[in-house]
Amino acid sequence: MNPYPAKPSVIIIGGGIIGLCSAYYLLKQGYQPTVIDQGNLLDNCSSGNAGMIVPSHFVPLAAPGMISQGIKWMFDSKSPFYVKPSLNPALLSWGVKFWKHANAQHVANSAVPLRDLHLLSKQLYDELEKEPELDFGLEKKGILMLYKTQATGHEEIHLASQAQQLGLDVAVLNAQQVQDLEPDTELNVLGAVHYRCDGHLYPNALVQQLIAYLQRNDVQLITHCKVTGFEIDHGEIKAIKTEKGNFVADLTVMTGGAWLPELAKMAKLNIPVMPGKGYSFMVDPQQKKIHHPALLLEARVAVTPMNGQVRFGGTMEIAPINKQINQKRVQGIVDAIPQYYKDHQVAMPQLDQIWYGFRPCSPDGLPYIGYSQHLNNLIIAGGHGMMGLSLGPATGKLVAELALKQHGLSVPITAFGPERFK
Repeated sequence: MNPYPAKPSVIIIGGGIIGLCSAYYLLKQGYQPTVIDQGNLLDNCSSGNAGMIVPSHFVPLAAPGMISQGIKWMFDSKSPFYVKPSLNPALLSWGVKFWKHANAQHVANSAVPLRDLHLLSKQLYDELEKEPELDFGLEKKGILMLYKTQATGHEEIHLASQAQQLGLDVAVLNAQQVQDLEPDTELNVLGAVHYRCDGHLYPNALVQQLIAYLQRNDVQLITHCKVTGFEIDHGEIKAIKTEKGNFVADLTVMTGGAWLPELAKMAKLNIPVMPGKGYSFMVDPQQKKIHHPALLLEARVAVTPMNGQVRFGGTMEIAPINKQINQKRVQGIVDAIPQYYKDHQVAMPQLDQIWYGFRPCSPDGLPYIGYSQHLNNLIIAGGHGMMGLSLGPATGKLVAELALKQHGLSVPITAFGPERFK
């Protein structure tokens, strides 16, 4: 008789930050995870993003003003937000749902659930940092929301007031106070809101170290393996069909990033997600150092010091997945930088220096976290949009708690029901 009973098995489809964090926390709870990914685990959206931990992001993408602003931006080839006109049924359906949720009531309903999810993740990052095998450059300097116009400043200060009411650590700064925080570069801004509750890290190191940690703990990572279907019987996934054969487990966790709708469809589920393509590139700042991560509000550009360099990123192209690099969008990022940092004249990066990835955007701007209503051994965790890196640990921990059938989850997930769109 074996005195050591077999660990319950779980297959995680998708090896981005959500999948890796799910594997990490399931492993901690005594599960034997296997991660299946169609890529090599290093080319996911998780590696090239801005590396920001953002309790400040308690307003979902679907918010008042995004529709009218998006229409204006559609006519600017360098604009930060773009929805490619198309008769694609999935895009049209997603767009209608987005329009229905872009209202003040949805924003109000989403604020507390998003805040709580972000704050849980922030706490978990603090714990992950203490793991002796993990060193991913976590810093807690906050994030500066830099603005150049009075109209943007008025909106951001109003948002800061809401953040303070939610208990977040926020300060409104004038131009000189912002400049004092950045003594090594000359700023050209009217002011900023400093979300001192935020943080940042080096995502490339985080992903690589999580992969190494899982491998050392005998987690099987199966790469370049595309899922082709599911064998379903009596409301359960009996097998996962892939290009490398069938896999069987007690539990399946479906992450999948921007490919989540395709995976869901194979399981006869409807989970709407559209890819939001973003670009980033790294720059050596030399003497003109930038010390704090920032969002250039009017330009919608993210600025993050990491690994001795600075990563600039931005744009949100809502369109079907494609591998084209729209250099005009990248030029828009490049052009915005010296408008805020006077002494940062950044050259247009070469094509091989431009990273792009697909953010998995749900139509209401909220992630999907929870059990399927139709398949009782399937947990869905995806649709995090621009917040995947920030929400990775919280989502992974919730996945592990759901797997254990815990009644008291770390935070409520009612707002994140994975089959809320019928």
